Amino acid sequence: MTTTTHFPAVIATTFLISVAVCLLPPSVHALGGSAATLAVVYGSSTTVCTIAAQNPIQQIQCWRDGQVLPPILPTISFDAVAGGRDTLCGVRSGGFSLLCWNTTLNPKRIYNDASAPLTSLAVGDTQICALRNVTTADNAICWRENNRSSAQIPTANSQFRSISSGSEFSCGIREISNQVFCWGGNAISNSIQSDFANSSMTNIQVGGGSFACGINTTGFVVCKGENDNGQLNVPSNTAYEYRGLALGANHTCAIRRLNRTVVCWGGNGEFSTNITDDISFESISAGLNFTCGLTTTNFSVICWGPGFPNRYYSSGFELPLQKTLPGPCVHTACECNVYPSSQTLCSGNGHICRPCDIPTSIPSLGPSPSSPSPPSKGLTRGLLVFAIVGSVGGFAGICTIIYCLWTGVCFGKKKIHNSVQPTITGSNGAQQSNSSPLSRSSTLRRQGSILMRRQRSGTSSKNTDKAEEFLFTDLVAATNGFALENKIGAGSFGVVYKGKLPDGREVAIKRSETCSKTKKFQEKETAFDSELAFLSRLHHKHLVRLVGYCEERDERLLVYEYMKNGALYDHLHSKNNVEKGSSFVNSWKTRIKISLDAARGIEYLHNYAVPPIIHRDIKSSNILLDENWTARVSDFGLSLMGPPENDRDYRPTKAAGTVGYIDPEYYGLNVLTAKSDVYGLGVVLLELLTGRRAIFKNGENGGEPIRVVDYAVPAIVAGEVAGILDGRVGLPEVREAEAVELVAYTAMHCVHLESRDRPTMSDIVANLERALALCDDSHGSISSGPISIVSD
Repeated sequence: MTTTTHFPAVIATTFLISVAVCLLPPSVHALGGSAATLAVVYGSSTTVCTIAAQNPIQQIQCWRDGQVLPPILPTISFDAVAGGRDTLCGVRSGGFSLLCWNTTLNPKRIYNDASAPLTSLAVGDTQICALRNVTTADNAICWRENNRSSAQIPTANSQFRSISSGSEFSCGIREISNQVFCWGGNAISNSIQSDFANSSMTNIQVGGGSFACGINTTGFVVCKGENDNGQLNVPSNTAYEYRGLALGANHTCAIRRLNRTVVCWGGNGEFSTNITDDISFESISAGLNFTCGLTTTNFSVICWGPGFPNRYYSSGFELPLQKTLPGPCVHTACECNVYPSSQTLCSGNGHICRPCDIPTSIPSLGPSPSSPSPPSKGLTRGLLVFAIVGSVGGFAGICTIIYCLWTGVCFGKKKIHNSVQPTITGSNGAQQSNSSPLSRSSTLRRQGSILMRRQRSGTSSKNTDKAEEFLFTDLVAATNGFALENKIGAGSFGVVYKGKLPDGREVAIKRSETCSKTKKFQEKETAFDSELAFLSRLHHKHLVRLVGYCEERDERLLVYEYMKNGALYDHLHSKNNVEKGSSFVNSWKTRIKISLDAARGIEYLHNYAVPPIIHRDIKSSNILLDENWTARVSDFGLSLMGPPENDRDYRPTKAAGTVGYIDPEYYGLNVLTAKSDVYGLGVVLLELLTGRRAIFKNGENGGEPIRVVDYAVPAIVAGEVAGILDGRVGLPEVREAEAVELVAYTAMHCVHLESRDRPTMSDIVANLERALALCDDSHGSISSGPISIVSD
């Protein structure tokens, strides 16, 4: 092949890469696997290479001796890199070609076959091995260093599922039996193979010249070989505790599955991971006596360990490389999840598949790490996990059948989506045609998918990387197993829990309710899709921000920024506030400020979102307060795109909302407009003024339920606002009285029966801004000018 005369100086020096294994992506071959986009080169000098992100061409970038080197073959895209002693290898995009470099200036192409693309690559000290996508029995191929001719593996008719090369030997996992098979020029390979004879494995990693570790089919780490430096002493070992391994000369590191932090052992006790505490990683690669990892937060590379040349970095060991791809950019469907920022990372050329958290298909169960008889505690726990999962699956099946019979969904019937709180549904709304080609749920799912793709590609918002995709296990850990003490509320499709992410962020996690309420599954699915579609493109200081989401199997979760001071509803109506009267919101200025914040959030939805959005469930429990008591609108599970211009008879679906807040015109006539949200906000304003619930029982000993609208509006019309004000706040001062009166008259207009008589959100914002200004200006007056109440 043609050589380049400007090959970077890095190739002039010897390369040395850790025992690295590179699993290639599905790519165009639709095979499973995750890619190694980080490689460590050891030997004459320490070099760390990765595949750079956010470039049209996925180039190899390298750091060595304190310097970032020019890209290797900058006009060629690579899927993955791997290496061993004095050798760096890269698989070209698509897997059809393998290029390697050593002490010479020229790259050497050692494989080129479009009919059998490479699916896995391992580079050690003396051997380069790979797996190919072939239909024949033998899919493994090896080359000796500095020898382009193929080196035969001493076995026949064997398919391998994974492969790894170390300093003196290589090992692979046979596809059918899950058994370890090793080969090489040293007797240690036979010893390692013998040690693993009773283990059924899913993958294998070879370290140094004397040991190997892997994860067996029940999820436990198994290490065999010499243990003179403690490299076999796994600190803790439960089923599926770890999701990735990296082995050096005498140490082992692993990524914890739950929070993606790294733990290391061995190295004569000199190997410390204190520097990586509380840092989560996507992948790791080990040198002789140090390890490098690709961080989850910003895809930077951090290296640590006694053997890393830390003279270049006094702290942190973060390499000055460009952002690194967490996996190759592909165009085929992913087996599990997609990285939320894929489009940006791939520069619009494909997406990146996130490795499955737990294998979607578990090979046949094999022996436990310890002796097969009696079973180890670890194996017992592992089998118990499968038994529990099976039981839950069976129970879910029964619940599904009950749900089908109860709702009639299995027979073509559908139920209307309502809020989690008590809701009402119009009885005379127009029915959707059964011949409609797309249901609302499928339409929203499509919209959500499109919007999320836009969010990732950066075309719909400048905040392109804020919608993260979380693993379910991460959210379980964040909420301490969705513990009852972390429950903080409920939303349109599930229960909300307070959680803390591994990086310290406090969040609110909304989880779809489980099988006990399976009859609402379809409704919750729609609510999840709706919130994901809308919040992924909405960014405003008075809307609760979506941090991310999780969609695994039957689990649907949304992750929001945590609102420290909870819901407005609780401050107005909770027992503590009613009895003590000591809430921060017990001042008229604060209540007017909260109402203005909420109005601004809704105004954004109506006037500035493209297309406009109708919330459909404005209520005090959906207005949340952050640590600074700034109000934000939340819960978009019932939201819909706004009607086309001049369409005053928009009837998208049966009316849905919460009792006491729903627009009577929408409920009675099934006519939905932006003024439906105006009505809901009007009820909230009346709650703020009176301290009464939307529907409450009037009288000391109970009585008939009464709406706050019916209670407050007659008094406002009669000019007797003071008679209905919340006694916990007290009568307003002179400078506040006109402000409170302005809020009362605004609320009165908001709750008109007919939408044409209600103000727009812009009118409401203008009035509330005036009211807030009056609280700070004792000389202000509204008598000289009309109230800004304008109807369409």
